Order: sequence, then structure tokens, then C-alpha cells
Amino acid sequence: MTEIFTQNIITVYFFYGLSFFSMGLAILLEAGHTSESDFARALKPLSWFGLLHGSHEWFEMFLLIHTHLTKETSNLVWINPLRLLLLAVSFCMLIAFGTRLITGNIPSKIALVIGLVVVAFWLGGLVWVSSAQLPGQARIIAADVYTRYALAIPGAALTVWGLILQRRRFFQEGMQSFGNDVALAALAFGLYGGIGQLFASPSTIFPSYLLNAEAFIRWFGFPIQVFRAAMACFAAIFIIRSLRAFEVENNRKIENLREAQLAERKRLESLRSELLHRTVKAQENERQRIARELHDETGQALTAISLGLRGLSEILESNPQKATQQAKQLQSLTTQSMEELQRLVTGLHPPQLDDLGLLAALRWFSGEILARFELPVSITCNRDTKDIPPDIRIVLFRITQEAITNVIRHAGASQAIIQITLSEKEIDLKIEDDGKGFNVDSTLQHGLDNPCWGLLGMMERAMLVNGNCQILSQPGTGTIVQVQVPLD
Repeated sequence: MTEIFTQNIITVYFFYGLSFFSMGLAILLEAGHTSESDFARALKPLSWFGLLHGSHEWFEMFLLIHTHLTKETSNLVWINPLRLLLLAVSFCMLIAFGTRLITGNIPSKIALVIGLVVVAFWLGGLVWVSSAQLPGQARIIAADVYTRYALAIPGAALTVWGLILQRRRFFQEGMQSFGNDVALAALAFGLYGGIGQLFASPSTIFPSYLLNAEAFIRWFGFPIQVFRAAMACFAAIFIIRSLRAFEVENNRKIENLREAQLAERKRLESLRSELLHRTVKAQENERQRIARELHDETGQALTAISLGLRGLSEILESNPQKATQQAKQLQSLTTQSMEELQRLVTGLHPPQLDDLGLLAALRWFSGEILARFELPVSITCNRDTKDIPPDIRIVLFRITQEAITNVIRHAGASQAIIQITLSEKEIDLKIEDDGKGFNVDSTLQHGLDNPCWGLLGMMERAMLVNGNCQILSQPGTGTIVQVQVPLD
């Protein structure tokens, strides 16, 4: 068996490099695009380890092919430094992978410091190896052995530790199969580093003159490269299998988002249905109020005028002086009835809104608020508002009515400011007060048990004209109602 593996060592190197290179390529293509978890971010250094270490083994394979074909060892001066550099950088990536798994997504500055310490330690050891009085080839082998001892074995140990921690995270998230995959990958990396890199080439560095590749082949009957290739294959298989966790994670996120959207849609539909019900109920109540006021005030006044005119016709000839006095009373009663009827009609729909525009209607409304509730309301506008479409005028007026009503009922404010900014594409309405404010999110999220129908009604009105209504407030800072409506 030893002879078979020795004769086919080039094939062993090929599969050795292929395993790690395939792992690195799979991670590079998958992990960075499918998840934002700590595991996905930590896998990036492992992908570079796979690509670089696979390239290193293929480089060794091509050197063996060259030697087999030419029967000569290449004497190019750059070959050995390149081999050592590929080996060292790949194992540094393995250290970075294990460190990230253990510490999480560490800041870039700390990661840079750790990397510099590792590189400084490795370079210091190389200086020590170079200072030893060794022949050229022995010095190259010693540098290779030192690199494996100083970087590969610690990197494998950190990787095993990190993968065990990741196994625990997978188990906590209910993904036991992926936890088992990373556990088996940890076992493969542990054997790869603890045995595969410990049995290096014979050199003067302890313990390589006792535990080395020659001793391994004597004890087990096959080269250490076969063991490394097998562990690389197992590690690659189980790491690639664990990548499916990202698909499961994304499916869970999508399902959670879908459920949240469905729940929110149901909540909004329930709120909208209840809002429509309350709107219809409010309309009926308003009709009842108007009918009651017409009956109690205007109807009674018209009845009194009718009776007064009948009595006036009876005494007109017999008592002209009394008829004149009664006519004046009827005139006064008629004037009062007309004023009451005009107040009722104006409350339903201000004629200024149609005749003079939004700004005039808001000024009339601010005057009514000041007279009835002693709340000063200032209004500013940058342009004439007569050209605003009627449906937008009505919506903005009703939103302002509701906002000022809320200020009177709840804010305890000393003043309110209405600001209108009109451009060619949109109209912005801003209503601001200096009251006590409130928590908007908690108020809007009471649900159906105790919703704020006034605020929801303002938002609903804005949506009817493709607009947007935002309410900004915090306790103690007053309230701002901002409405943007496109004019397209």
C-alpha cells in the first residue's frame, strides 16, 4: 500500500488541493450573499484559506510533475519563498476564521492588531531559523516545519474551538443537523492540524526529528499527505453541507416577515373596517344633531314667525302701533334664525373653502377657535391656494380641523401654528403646537381596544388623495402634524 500511494502521490496532492479549493470557492460564492449572520461573516477568511491552501498543494503537485518529467529539481530562487508565503498566508486565514468564530464580529482595528501580532511572531521565528547554521535545503525544510507548527496547529485549534461554539449556536436555533455538520468539520480540522501538521518533514525543530512524515509512513503504511488529503476532503464536505443553514435561515426570515406582514395587514384591515363603521356612525350622529338643531332652533323660530305674521295680519288695521312693534320683533327673530342657519351651514362646509380657497377657510376657522376657545392660531402660506383641487382642499381643511381639535382637547397648548408650503408638484401642510406632546407609537398601537380614531382618520384622509400624514411628537416637546399631498 505504501508503494501504491508513493507512486500516485501526484494524484493525492491533486485531490488534497481540490478539496480545499472547492471548499473555499463554495464559501466565497454562497456565504457572503445569503446571510448577515456572524457565521457567514466568519466564513470569509475560511474561503481564502481554502483557495490559498488548495493553490499551495497544487503548486507542490506541479513541482512534483516537473521533477518527474525532467528528472531535475527546479532551481528558481522565487519558488521556495512563494511556497512558504502561500503556506503562511493560508494558515493565517485559518487563524482569522477561528478567531472570528470565537469572538464574533470583532472590530477591524482589533483584527488588524491580532493579525500583526501573528505575523510578527511568525517572522521572528523565521529569523531564528535563518540564523541557525544549516545547509540551504535543511533551512528551507526547517522554515516549512516551523510555519506548520507556529501557524497551522494553532489555527486548527482555534477553528475547532470556534466550530464547537457554532455547533452550540445551531442547536440553540433548532438546527441540529447543521450543528452536527460543523461538529464533524471540527473533528476533521482537529485531526488535520493535530496530526496532519504535527507529522511534518524531518528537521532540527522539535519534535519533527521524532514525529515526522517518515515515522508516520513507517507506523501507518501510507504517506502523511494521504491523511491530510482525507481530512481536507471531510472538512470540505461538512463545511459545504453547513452552508445550507443560510438557506434555512433566509427561509425563516422570509416566513417571519410574511407572517408579520399578514398580521399587520389583518390589523390594518380591522382598523380600517372599524374606522369606516365609526365614520358612518359619526355621519348619522351628525345628521341627528343637524335635524335636532333645525327642529329645536330654526323650526321653532319659523313657527314663531308664522304665528307672528298671522297675528300681525289681524291687528294691522285695529292697532297699527302694536303691529309695527310686532313686525320689528319678527324681523329680529328672522335675523337670528338666518344667523343660526348660516352658522349651521358654515359648520358643515365653510363657503370660503369653495369661494375663496383653503387659506381663507383656515383663517375663518382660526378666528372661530380664538373666539370660542381663546387659542391663538397663526397661519402662514407662501402662495395663493385658490388653484388647489377641491378634493385636496377639503382633505387638508378636515385634517386641520381634527388636529386643532386635538390640540384643544389634549395638548394644553398656548398657541398653534399652521404653515402651508405650495409648490408646482405638491402641497405641504404643517400644524405645530407647544403643548405637552405624547408618544405617537404607543398611541397608534393600542389596537382595537383603545385606538386613536382621530389620528387614524387624518392618515386615512391623506391616503384618499395619495398623500402622506406624519405625526411627530414626544412627551414634553409639543406635536407636529405634517401632510404632503402631490398635485399631479
